[in-house]
Amino acid sequence: MRLSIISRNGSYIGLLVANAILSSAMPMMIILGGLAGLMLAPSAALATLPASLSTLAALLAAAPFSLLMGARGRKTGFVTGAACAVIGSLIGVWALFTGSFLLLCIAHLALGAALACYQFFRFAAAEVVSTEWQPVAISLILTSGLIAALVGPQIFIAAKDALVPIPFAGAYAALAGLSIVGLIPLVLTKLPAPTNSASQSLKQRFAALDVLKRKPVRLAVGLGAVSQGIMVFLMVPTPLAMIGCGFSEAVAGDVIRWHVVAMFAPSFFTGFLIKRFGVGPISMIGLLLLIISSIGALSGLTSVHFYGSLILLGIGWNFGFIGATTMLANSVTDDEKALVQGANDTVIALVSTLFAFAAGAIIAGFGWAVLAGVALILLLAASAIFVTETRKIAHVHDAASRL
Repeated sequence: MRLSIISRNGSYIGLLVANAILSSAMPMMIILGGLAGLMLAPSAALATLPASLSTLAALLAAAPFSLLMGARGRKTGFVTGAACAVIGSLIGVWALFTGSFLLLCIAHLALGAALACYQFFRFAAAEVVSTEWQPVAISLILTSGLIAALVGPQIFIAAKDALVPIPFAGAYAALAGLSIVGLIPLVLTKLPAPTNSASQSLKQRFAALDVLKRKPVRLAVGLGAVSQGIMVFLMVPTPLAMIGCGFSEAVAGDVIRWHVVAMFAPSFFTGFLIKRFGVGPISMIGLLLLIISSIGALSGLTSVHFYGSLILLGIGWNFGFIGATTMLANSVTDDEKALVQGANDTVIALVSTLFAFAAGAIIAGFGWAVLAGVALILLLAASAIFVTETRKIAHVHDAASRL
């Protein structure tokens, strides 16, 4: 089989284009949440509330979106998510024109829900290709994050003053326009029918959550949560740590920029590595890279340490997260997908939220070295569990194949 098989897959190309357009809104939402929040918040302490509410909305919306896609299909779910982004963006414009901090918070709740929806593009990509090509399809769909990192901030810069004299209102309007444009390839793309039958009772659907007790599924969910959680744990406080060490905001921003590039650039080949060497070895390499990243962060406070640690953190996240997604896609049936994928992304969002808050508390109270040390301990424990459970699963498969 050749890669041209994927390039001729109209459904996959439609998903790839739609995801690239819609995901470009992500960095704009992050930037606007802080800047607009600072402008409208009644006190500086509440400036980050809109961004925090986006994270909370993503946590709460993951499972409902997955259930909606299971019942009504992926297309309905993605269109609903894009509609949330359009509505949230327009409320954001309204909030800025009226000076309402409450409306701004409501806007970011809707935008956060949209981001939760977009996370399911990686699962949809796996469903429109053959099993052999699933890791490649998942990996390539995540390259949209690299496009988002490059395009999103440029759209923000170009549009932020478009509706003068109201700062940032133009950027929210651009978000709405971007979301509408992203709907076009979705509407034109043919996607598989819903995975859940209409006759399936609510009790039967939630009984499917028993699948979470299966070791391969637990391992996939755990790997995804650890990869995402540690990435957030080290990334979020990096600018604070660097500024505290005397670096400029420009240097701190550049470190984050290269970290984001490292998160998504490997997606061009991660899927091929998984296809060639297997999901277990590549996932383990991801964990090892995260461990080395933590050691690097613990070793010094020079620019080389920060750049090296954050770049390795991005690559390690890529290997671990794509590996976890591939493992999950291979471990559930069509009837189980909606609930299990929703539960998976809810767990990941919950862990990310907890790690983000914990990182802030640790960096403020104990410093960067303690933060890196905690990350290293957690990763060593997670790696030991991953190796042990992978061997157990392989042993069970070997025993079953001999029967």
